Amino acid sequence: MINIQEKLMLRPPQSEDGSSVHRLISQCSPLSTNSMYCNLLQCTHFAGTSVAAKVDDQLVGFISGYLIPDRENTLFIWQVAVSEKARGQGLATKMLKDILARPQCDKVTHIETTITELNKASWSLFKGLAEKLKVDIKRSVFFDHVEHFNRTDDTEMLARIGPF
Repeated sequence: MINIQEKLMLRPPQSEDGSSVHRLISQCSPLSTNSMYCNLLQCTHFAGTSVAAKVDDQLVGFISGYLIPDRENTLFIWQVAVSEKARGQGLATKMLKDILARPQCDKVTHIETTITELNKASWSLFKGLAEKLKVDIKRSVFFDHVEHFNRTDDTEMLARIGPF
């Protein structure tokens, strides 16, 4: 286990983080791995609304997010990955708060993300964030197991947090 309290550095990701992000996400089941090219785009095009968490130059956490086009008040969180050795220390919440404190998110009043029903860790994270922000969290089907995934993936529920 790594003590993140001592040397934690949160910053926007950079292109050089792409391969480390790809490796971290592949180690964080049940997250879907994207292509490394996708991770490179997350680390460049979406750097302002994403965060890399490092301890001693080692990537221990990553969140990818973006402002939804035509809804600049809504931050969509794509993926949250925390290294197994950094879990249980509130890192994901720290990373989310870091993104929300950035100038790019000045107009953000809502967070949206999708979570499968069985992903208890993600539900716990976002319910906890809603409680800390003293706002509601609403759930609805976003991508259906049959209609959208042709029975290959679980239904993704939309979690909408806000307004804050």
